[in-house]
Amino acid sequence: MQHWPLCILLLCLVFCDVSTQRKKKTVQTLSRGWGDDISWAQTYEEGLAKAAKSKKPLMIIHHLEDCPHSIALKKAFSEHQSIQRMAKSEFIMLNLVHETTDTHLAPDGFYVPRIMFVDPTLTVRADIVGKYANRMYTYEPDDIDFLAENMIKAKILLKEEHEEHDDL
Repeated sequence: MQHWPLCILLLCLVFCDVSTQRKKKTVQTLSRGWGDDISWAQTYEEGLAKAAKSKKPLMIIHHLEDCPHSIALKKAFSEHQSIQRMAKSEFIMLNLVHETTDTHLAPDGFYVPRIMFVDPTLTVRADIVGKYANRMYTYEPDDIDFLAENMIKAKILLKEEHEEHDDL
């Protein structure tokens, strides 16, 4: 009988610890694992507004939390230092697990993962594509360096087009 209070106390501590661990696991940030040091827009509309105001391109990552292809790309994306640096300082970033109403963001279909770029004039850059003809805007983990090149391309195109408009 003397052990009952001790057993009850021990059970309470175990249940409290388990419920605390569950709460820690369910905390969701806007990064969704794509890069916690990156400032992420909450919505497509917010991303467009920030892109227009900052004159930076918007990079949109369409993905699903439980898709193995999205998970693999997310891991490669979050571990690539150059991509993380560019995403943090040179782009407005948005990752979406739900489709937007803008059909321009799915020129060749609604699949995931899909990465699109929108310039500050709010033009979807359909000319910045991945390696695959049947899924033009998808990237696989082995394509992560190609994605980094496309990020640089998005910045260069923006700069070139901006300079052309300055000459007018």
